[in-house]
Amino acid sequence: MPYTCRISNINVDIKQEIHEMVVVGSGFTGAMAAQTLLENSCRVLMLDIGLKPAETSASPQQNFLKIRTENSMQYKLWLGKNFEAVANIRSISTPRFTPLRSYVLEGASKLLPVISESFNTVQSLSYGGLGGAWNLGAHMYSDSELKQVGLPPSIKIAYQAIADRIGLSAGQDDALPYTLQGLNNIQEPVKIDANSRSIYQKYLNKKKLINSRGFMLGKPSLALLTDRKGIRQSVAYDEMEFYSNQGDSAYRPAVTIEQLQKNPSFRYVPHALLLSFSEDGEYTVADYFDIASGERRTLKCKKLFLCTGALSTARIVLRSMGGQREVKLPLLSDTQKFFTLIQPSVLGMNDTEPRTALAQLMLFHDPDGSNSAVSAASIYSYRTLMMFRIMKDIPLNFREGRMLLQYFLPAISIMDVHHPDANSPVKFVELISSPASISKDALKIAYALTPEEQKNIRKREAKFSATMRAMGCYTLRKTDPGFGSGGHYAGCLPFSAYKRDFHLHPSGRIYGTKNVYVADGSGFRYLPAKDPSLTLMANAHQVALNAILESYPVY
Repeated sequence: MPYTCRISNINVDIKQEIHEMVVVGSGFTGAMAAQTLLENSCRVLMLDIGLKPAETSASPQQNFLKIRTENSMQYKLWLGKNFEAVANIRSISTPRFTPLRSYVLEGASKLLPVISESFNTVQSLSYGGLGGAWNLGAHMYSDSELKQVGLPPSIKIAYQAIADRIGLSAGQDDALPYTLQGLNNIQEPVKIDANSRSIYQKYLNKKKLINSRGFMLGKPSLALLTDRKGIRQSVAYDEMEFYSNQGDSAYRPAVTIEQLQKNPSFRYVPHALLLSFSEDGEYTVADYFDIASGERRTLKCKKLFLCTGALSTARIVLRSMGGQREVKLPLLSDTQKFFTLIQPSVLGMNDTEPRTALAQLMLFHDPDGSNSAVSAASIYSYRTLMMFRIMKDIPLNFREGRMLLQYFLPAISIMDVHHPDANSPVKFVELISSPASISKDALKIAYALTPEEQKNIRKREAKFSATMRAMGCYTLRKTDPGFGSGGHYAGCLPFSAYKRDFHLHPSGRIYGTKNVYVADGSGFRYLPAKDPSLTLMANAHQVALNAILESYPVY
């Protein structure tokens, strides 16, 4: 099928280069695909925008409590120089994008424009992508979930390869069947705080009752080191994971990209926004815009790997292969809710022991025990996310509310609940004209839940609240951040065993192309509620191997 690019011409000089493997994007999937290619003796060029924080020296070197008691300029960390964190006070979906991590979202609304009345997009053009603000949840999909997604059981070999690369920690408890069961070389779980230990003990005391309701509770599985791995240090328990990454104990894709740049077979090209691709005989031609110089450029390569995330990959493919047709592509995005919880039995507790700011516990709802339609929740303590974010949830004025929260805070948790997502006709993306953008287009997104989906989610969330009540935790407030706020997107180019337009061969190759592969979550036919990051990395590793071997298994 001939490709007709819908982007208007830009009056600049076009420069051309030829390369072996080109990987687009430096996030989870780009980092893993590039590493796999390099480990198999390929030469790799990475195209990326690659925005970095303006003040890397501003990263804190002390633990949270020490900064709170001794640092006179601490407002810059918590609120930002221009109090930008306070400006987002009504959006509970943004606490992980603290002022020091605001660069992760910088420029996305301009260069990756979205038009939607129902969907809140979280996109990144940063060095390391959204992995720079990842909450580090690391979960495998079950066999049943893999089948629904369209991935083969053999992906478990790739899971192990990624685990060995990045380092994972998890508990050997009731959560393990839903996280990392079957993987080797998993480190000990992180230490949890007193509030969460109290919840966990109540779970153990009522385990038979809670399990009978289909709920399992356990320690979190994280891409966080509790023991040293190479030059990376073990977690410092400084409670600053939302602000810094001392010793690289937390896995961030930037850690991999830094290491890859030491390899002479790897070349990193920043400021590059891929617009479209075409195929010219044995070569694939990539057309990109250099945002630093303002030039439109092209390069040729033997194989092209799109690792730009489902939304950006949809843009690129629609421009490249959509021609003049109006095409709607499917979209998957798990539904997310936040529950503010209080555990009265620990009110006023003086908890100053070292901890992380990450998830303290994981709660899974598996109603029929099949591990196939699971909802998942991460439970966080609230201290480092700052009291001002929940002041609006207290039915008192600021003065009395602040005084009460000082005593309530040790007993408060945030439960971040995610539900799986399946395709429906009311969830889709399409490319529309937008003359003001660099690409002359924008991505229009429509997303809604069917009445049946809404009903099931309400029922499940009522069960989550009831289960937490059974463990002595009471819901103060439930917050809906809106569709798309979690940043987990997939499914725009579903896997298919048969050749179909805008679908992927099981190998990851786009049907209708010879050498263009998609190594992000675009191929997923179903999106489980578990954090997809580990599966995205495993899939990228497998797609890179498929492209090298050019052997396409049938599954």
